[in-house]
Amino acid sequence: MTIRSLFLGTIGGAALLATAPARAQDDASGFTVGVTGGTLGVGPEVGFRASPMFGVRASASFLDVSRDFDIDDINYNGKVKLESYGAMLDLYPFKGGFRFSGGFRIDKNRVNLTATPTTSVTVGDIAYTPAQIGTLSGQVDADEFVPVLTVGYAGGLTRGLKFGIDAGVMFQGKPEAQNLVATGTLATNAAFLAELEKERQKVNRDMEDYKFYPVVQLSIFYAF
Repeated sequence: MTIRSLFLGTIGGAALLATAPARAQDDASGFTVGVTGGTLGVGPEVGFRASPMFGVRASASFLDVSRDFDIDDINYNGKVKLESYGAMLDLYPFKGGFRFSGGFRIDKNRVNLTATPTTSVTVGDIAYTPAQIGTLSGQVDADEFVPVLTVGYAGGLTRGLKFGIDAGVMFQGKPEAQNLVATGTLATNAAFLAELEKERQKVNRDMEDYKFYPVVQLSIFYAF
């Protein structure tokens, strides 16, 4: 099943909720189009408010940022690539703008790590020179299909330009380094590769605190 078909299926499912009480003010259609930005990245968002109590949204988010990671005595430069696609089912318990939301994201977020030591550093349990190590590089990612829970506010049922906010958590699982390689003189040495595997495990342990990814998204959208 493609991402596009997931989006369309979710939107179509929400349309079945339209048998609930008819929409009131201004005969708004319930459809919304806008832009969302925050910790998930920046991208388009479309929605459908099927009834005063239920709605659905689909979005895509992208962003590239840099962040340094210190693991033991090695400083890694991280290129964070945010890319995800998702859909949310919204519950408006008071039939206004306040909402509880639950859904999923196709999580393609990843971190590309590189480190080029200028002094001797420990890889695994043994110290090596910069020439022996060269440049260390690897990629860290988490689960691909992940649940999301948020609480937020996004205006009422009327037409017009609106602003929204949602905050919650994405349960992305424990990120893991899929590979870690070096380019130095010991790049193919069996003993060094064993220590490099230990270093990869250290990277994984350092990533354990990122199993729960915070979600804070602001949005601006037009309700038709």
